[in-house]
Amino acid sequence: MNKYIPYIITMAVVTYLIRMIPLTFFQKEIKSPFIKSFLFYVPYAVLGAMTFPAIFTSAQSLIPSIIGTVFALFLAYKEKSLLTVAIIACIAVYVTEILL
Repeated sequence: MNKYIPYIITMAVVTYLIRMIPLTFFQKEIKSPFIKSFLFYVPYAVLGAMTFPAIFTSAQSLIPSIIGTVFALFLAYKEKSLLTVAIIACIAVYVTEILL
């Protein structure tokens, strides 16, 4: 357990710094529409960048992953809820793995 303490402390410090540095340097309200729109979309871009590669490595082969992604994209295009999209995509991957 003691060998993990430096890693935990490092993670805590990095997380703290990432959250406190912007509060320290940007005390005035951001008025630039470009920067506001950029900061608005950053969480979505990061979430997509973290999630999308994991989609293709989570199944046993690439074909169920592609089928699940197609189902998810289609349902998202049809503006279904996030829970519906996730459940149906998981079911599609599961069924495809069983059939293959």
